[in-house]
Amino acid sequence: MIDIRPFSSLGAADHGWLDARHHFSFANYHDPERVHWGALRVWNDDTIAPKGGFPLHPHSDMEIVTYVREGAITHRDSLGNEGRTEAGDVQVMSAGTGIRHSEYNLDDEDTRLFQIWIVPDERGGEPGWGARPFPKADRAGQFVTLASGMAGDQDALPIRANARVLGATLKAGESVTYATDPARHAYLVPATGRVKIDGAEVNARDGAAITDLASFTIEAVEDSELVLVDAA
Repeated sequence: MIDIRPFSSLGAADHGWLDARHHFSFANYHDPERVHWGALRVWNDDTIAPKGGFPLHPHSDMEIVTYVREGAITHRDSLGNEGRTEAGDVQVMSAGTGIRHSEYNLDDEDTRLFQIWIVPDERGGEPGWGARPFPKADRAGQFVTLASGMAGDQDALPIRANARVLGATLKAGESVTYATDPARHAYLVPATGRVKIDGAEVNARDGAAITDLASFTIEAVEDSELVLVDAA
């Protein structure tokens, strides 16, 4: 099954400094058909205005992955961590028993990012944060695992969930096949470009919810940058 969710159908909230689109129910947006996809609970498509951001606020019992598409985001938290994550890079926060953090766009241009929340396998645990660069050249024509709690993904940022977050870049005409378990839940969003998934067309910032398939093939109609979550 491949369920295409057009960008125009997503939840929306414009706070001035934040223009947010919600693939799943979030804050004041609720759609009973789009509450979660397996362990994937949130996929927000955020545009943060210059000097804007999220003031200090708490989280617990959630794995939060931030994929920066354009610009940069600066993170500070109650553990003393501080870091700037730039376009193409990824940061992960394991909220565990509780953590407070802020995220700001300190630059003079918009920051555009995907923020992805995944329900952990177990509640609690020590909170933590980490970030690292993932050069787009390394993802050319193939998926690279960016964050994972699955065996064999030692080069990825760690999360505490039976899930992985992957990225790929495809030139127009290129294709890549992803193998998974039919019982799992995959969710793919092109950050840029346009692709076909087993023939179903997906435009930039649309979502594609995929399950009951052992594998699927993504063909780039245009040069495309892809983000994929594979969750239990």
